[in-house]
Amino acid sequence: MGLVQNILAVIVVLGLLVTFHEFGHFWVARRCGVKVLRFSVGFGKPLWSRVDRHGTEFAVAAIPLGGYVKMLDEREAPVAPEEQHRAFNRKSVWQRIAVVAAGPAANFLLAIVAYWALFVAGTSVVVPKVGAVAPASPAFEAGLRQGDELTGIQGEPVRSWEDVNLALVGLIGHDGALALQARPEGASAARRYTLPVEDYLVRQDPPRPLKTLGITPWQPAFPPVLGQVVDGEAAARAGLKPGDRIVAVNGERISDWMGLVQRVRQRPGEALTLRFKRDGDSRETTLTPSRQTLSDDTQIGYIGAGVAAAQWPDEMRREVRFGAVEAVGKAVSRTGEMTLLTLDSIGKMLTGLISPSNLSGPITIARISGDSARAGLDAFVGFLAYLSISLGVLNLLPIPVLDGGHLLYYVVELVRGRPVSDKTQALGLRIGLAMVGTLMLMALYFDLMRLW
Repeated sequence: MGLVQNILAVIVVLGLLVTFHEFGHFWVARRCGVKVLRFSVGFGKPLWSRVDRHGTEFAVAAIPLGGYVKMLDEREAPVAPEEQHRAFNRKSVWQRIAVVAAGPAANFLLAIVAYWALFVAGTSVVVPKVGAVAPASPAFEAGLRQGDELTGIQGEPVRSWEDVNLALVGLIGHDGALALQARPEGASAARRYTLPVEDYLVRQDPPRPLKTLGITPWQPAFPPVLGQVVDGEAAARAGLKPGDRIVAVNGERISDWMGLVQRVRQRPGEALTLRFKRDGDSRETTLTPSRQTLSDDTQIGYIGAGVAAAQWPDEMRREVRFGAVEAVGKAVSRTGEMTLLTLDSIGKMLTGLISPSNLSGPITIARISGDSARAGLDAFVGFLAYLSISLGVLNLLPIPVLDGGHLLYYVVELVRGRPVSDKTQALGLRIGLAMVGTLMLMALYFDLMRLW
């Protein structure tokens, strides 16, 4: 069932993103007098299509991993003389720039609308209260203690753990002092703490921004009750189901979820006997955790099970809500922040500060889409907004084949006063296809490695 939900979720996500992106191209092309021959969501054989009064074919194709807008263009096929004024290649360079830039712009607009809806409807976030501080860690040496509430990172206010993580991830590669602001438990004013860091989070896979500083977020006691069971993994093969409460592992009593996690992680490849309760009945099963290798080559056990949601105290939840007008500015600001963070991450990946193994392909997108859909509408909309921004940024990269590559050609045309030669564009096309193909293969490879 989880696999089906993931597939449905990713189809919805990619369908929305692609439709908005291509509609941006389509809408501006029509306004610039360009004839659009086809608007397709998906690739391959059309499953459904119709032609409007302008002669545009709208289609939904069999492979839902992209889409395209095909415009009248003399470089692709002969154009009748009476139709040449509607060809894309006959339009001014500024009109062509507008048509190409409209796709990524539509993705950024979709993100703004999504964030605006979240801010107006209101979202519940978790207060960034410290649950534990590891001895001798940078946070401990700086004076942070259990119960402190983080209020700022490098002078920027934070209101939730999401804010904290985004701020810390943006500091990958930071050397020197890292400034945190926190309000000690029972205090009315925040204090400043300076944490010395060196090559912060560099080449960590995946980045562990809080653990690296020695900080563990506060969380309620989670009972050892299964909330999710991954199809095909050890827990599912052993017959465990959501709602089962683990009572003991190899005869050792389990009182909370972390006790179960620790025993599983410490015994990769070893058979474990689990006693559990289902509908009041005591049962027993045996399973063997699979081996997972971390970035430091440490092996841990994994059974493919998640914890059931626990009740958070009201004082640990914070409602974030804005009025309709104020939410516009907040949505634009959040979209800008996420755009800059995405660009910064790409730059750090190119310079080696971030491991390329953090690339994600369709498998990871499908998994996260499903997880966010199961987590609730606000999580799903937030993920949709983030992915829309990522798609917009990716398409603006100056790589031939992508929108950014075409924009680069048009900027050169503006400077030179004449178009880039067909020979140069053909060479760029081959280079661009090789670059994008390599990137896609790398992302798919790392997807498969995560599954393995």
